[in-house]
Amino acid sequence: MTRVLDAIHLVLKLALALLVAGLLVPVTMQILARFVDFIPRYIWTEEIARFCFVWMIMIGAMCAVRDGTHFDLEVLPESPNPKVEAAKRIFVHLMIFIAAIIFIWYGWRFLLFGWFQVSEIAQLPMNWIFVAWPMMGVVSVLFLAEKIAKEISIMRGARA
Repeated sequence: MTRVLDAIHLVLKLALALLVAGLLVPVTMQILARFVDFIPRYIWTEEIARFCFVWMIMIGAMCAVRDGTHFDLEVLPESPNPKVEAAKRIFVHLMIFIAAIIFIWYGWRFLLFGWFQVSEIAQLPMNWIFVAWPMMGVVSVLFLAEKIAKEISIMRGARA
């Protein structure tokens, strides 16, 4: 299962890189069009930039869950016992898991709301944008399940 999640993570990181590169094109066109007369002022660039930005945030959140680079707050003192540390990490993973379930639940409703909508300027189907929310929840749940399983194995006595 880890190899499948590794492949998903790699695809997400590649998609994130493409979205960052893709965001540069419409934003650069917007900036240059303000200062150079021979570049037309396209309206669709703002909408495409916004859509790229939404997907960058959601894919970045998925990658952060897998990498463990999301923020968490150290409230309890560090313990020399690896089982206690594993229990603390499981608690953090469960809190993120709850947030991921919320993204799935309300993201699905959000997707259904926008299923037949199209964007005003570029006339793109909005379901491709709205699907980012439940997708972020589902992928995060998969990544968290792997992390929790590893922490449980540490609590059972396996090495970290």
